[in-house]
Amino acid sequence: MPTIAQWKWSTGLLFAVCAGAAASEQPIELRTMSGAIAGTLSLPKASGPVPVALIIAGSGPTDRDGNGPGLKNDSLRLLAQGLADAGVASVRFDKRGVAASLAAGPKEADLRFDTYIHDATAWLAMLKADKRFSQVSVVGHSEGALIGMLAAKAGDAKSYVSIAGVARGASAVLREQLATALPAPLARESERILVELEAGRETAKVPPELAMLYRPSVQPYMISWFRYVPATAIKDLKMPVLLVQGSTDVQVPVSEAELLHKAKPDAQLVVVKGMNHVLKEAPPDKASQTPMYTDPKYPLAPALVPAVAGFLNKVAKD
Repeated sequence: MPTIAQWKWSTGLLFAVCAGAAASEQPIELRTMSGAIAGTLSLPKASGPVPVALIIAGSGPTDRDGNGPGLKNDSLRLLAQGLADAGVASVRFDKRGVAASLAAGPKEADLRFDTYIHDATAWLAMLKADKRFSQVSVVGHSEGALIGMLAAKAGDAKSYVSIAGVARGASAVLREQLATALPAPLARESERILVELEAGRETAKVPPELAMLYRPSVQPYMISWFRYVPATAIKDLKMPVLLVQGSTDVQVPVSEAELLHKAKPDAQLVVVKGMNHVLKEAPPDKASQTPMYTDPKYPLAPALVPAVAGFLNKVAKD
């Protein structure tokens, strides 16, 4: 049975660290052959090497702080600050093509899911070479959980933390969402397209109503993304694993974390009572949660940082 803790409160890469920021945070960047990827290094006030976590943001144009177009919740910034207060350094970054890393982004037709994996793996190599850090772990949120899972293995991270990560493949989740959201004729067309993409084949035959989702320029990315199933990939991890899921997350249900735990029984599973998808303390109804996606004043669910920091600090001592 899963151990569920429920809480009331819960290649060719160069790199450089830039100075000149506040004591607890400073800019950091990963220089790649196609441009710099910008990030923020949060450092605890401690002497000697400290553990560091690479924080990977979720899907779409989400920046290092967990924000995006029309969204501002500062969830990942607050997480990084909480970890620093608990003695854990972290690096969070803008993905290629996003915010300060905009210039490093390829054309949409050239982007692949593996691009993000390779970037995260390069960040890990960079941090491992930094003598300020005793060990390097990965913390991935939402889609970033899958990127982090694959990078953690490729980069031989010390440990891995999934926050609001799904267990099923992206195509399965998309299929489920669209089945009830589309009228029957479009649902059949969507299914036809999904089957083609899952088989690794692009399709030019896309109804206008589905063009935004399945436009030709995004199909190569979707094909590369659909190849990975988190519940399968997690079995390959040999390091300590923590699975964190909020009980009031209206985007990713607790059942996804339970499926990940079933696939990786030696992982720790923490269900944070009252935590939503952007890591805030929230009631279960979607309408009440809407302001929390757009206003950073709402605090993190109180149990989140103790759960993640406690795990990372324990791993650092083992």
